[in-house]
Amino acid sequence: MIHPIPFTLLAAVAVAAALGMLTSRNAVHSALYLVLNFMTVAVLYLVLNAPFIAMVQITVYAGAIVVLFLFVIMLLGADLLRGVTDEVRGSERYHRYLAVLLALVLLGVFGYLLLQNNFGGTTLSPTIDASPQALGITLFQDYLFPFEVTGVLLLASIIGVVIFGHTRKRGKENA
Repeated sequence: MIHPIPFTLLAAVAVAAALGMLTSRNAVHSALYLVLNFMTVAVLYLVLNAPFIAMVQITVYAGAIVVLFLFVIMLLGADLLRGVTDEVRGSERYHRYLAVLLALVLLGVFGYLLLQNNFGGTTLSPTIDASPQALGITLFQDYLFPFEVTGVLLLASIIGVVIFGHTRKRGKENA
């Protein structure tokens, strides 16, 4: 069982990263806040003794899905909508400080949890089978419909981006 203080700090980082993702005006910065959120959730999975799910969280969500988001952002040119430059504007300066603060808190909590597990005499929680086999059986027996719906939604979003990102040439009707 996780101690309430590290859990509260991790939850605060996850919520603040989600708020940073929602309030950021730059789409690439929003995607980076999303990566921070996914990494924080992965640390929570590690604390809950689910290392396989934590690694899946990092590789699938923080890796593949965010790369897909960045591809869509670049395809639509959303990063060029406001004339983004390398300099930080006054109203957006807090994003840099917020990102550094959240990253430091995440690293600090992760380090604290690592030290606590190595040197602390905590009692172990009941072992849950978090092996890939048990996860696969649970996923495809109990959660097959949500798994299929998620796949269809991702496919529909990719098709929608391609359709909306497609520019029509003047005088030609492309279907």
